[in-house]
Amino acid sequence: MKILLVAAAVLIDADDRVLIAQRPEGKALAGLWEFPGGKVDPGERPEECLIRELREELGIVVKETCLAPVTFASHAYDDFHLLMPVWACRRWEGFVQPQEGQAVKWVHPRELRAYPMPPADVPLIPALIDLVS
Repeated sequence: MKILLVAAAVLIDADDRVLIAQRPEGKALAGLWEFPGGKVDPGERPEECLIRELREELGIVVKETCLAPVTFASHAYDDFHLLMPVWACRRWEGFVQPQEGQAVKWVHPRELRAYPMPPADVPLIPALIDLVS
């Protein structure tokens, strides 16, 4: 089974809310809410991927020194196995503005279960609640 390496960020604002983005129509798992990030390109480090994806998806600039490892997800989907390291980020330059037409929301981690999420993301919720409480 193919292993897919994806990097994700938990952006945390001054009110201890986290950012989630809704997967757009036409993509796998469309309509579900997830943490921003994306696929790691060949030869790219996960941190580099995350910095690139946050700039492309949300228009913000993140420095690698502002990324703190939090947890990871490992989930077997039907046709691949997802491995997703997750970093917390409390500092970035610019304002979060969706660049790809996706909906975004700032929510308190305790509210995350109210949003349908991909199966790999759901087990991350307890770690995020602990992170900001």
